[in-house]
Amino acid sequence: MIKYDLKCENSHVFEAWFKNSATYDEQAMAGDIICAVCGSTKTVKAPMAPAVARKGSRNEVRRETIARQQTEQAAMAVTALRELRKQIEDNCSYVGPRFAEEARKIHYGEVEQHGIYGEATPDERQELREEGVEIAEIPWLPTTDA
Repeated sequence: MIKYDLKCENSHVFEAWFKNSATYDEQAMAGDIICAVCGSTKTVKAPMAPAVARKGSRNEVRRETIARQQTEQAAMAVTALRELRKQIEDNCSYVGPRFAEEARKIHYGEVEQHGIYGEATPDERQELREEGVEIAEIPWLPTTDA
């Protein structure tokens, strides 16, 4: 097994374990590595400083404990984001790239208020916020670890 520090396109740094270097390369190319913070699948290996410690030293044990805790926390975050996605998909209407248009209709009372989700460009999101339309950006993780 090999551990890499990875960095997503939004500069979130996290670690992940791989069977070997080739496995990392395959998963990175396929977009299968997901940042637990923002859901980005665009990652690169972050610069790493080798940690040289005597076997069984306190520093080694502490690093392993911290790494295990961080991995568990990331897994919990991924699980929570997947559950949030399921709740949104089950209870809201998908409007795709018409999100900004549909959000405005709801905001200005042109249609009955209801939950929607979809895609909007950064400019559209900024315009909606400037108009006072309440929106939220949620990392949209794949539903499984496929």
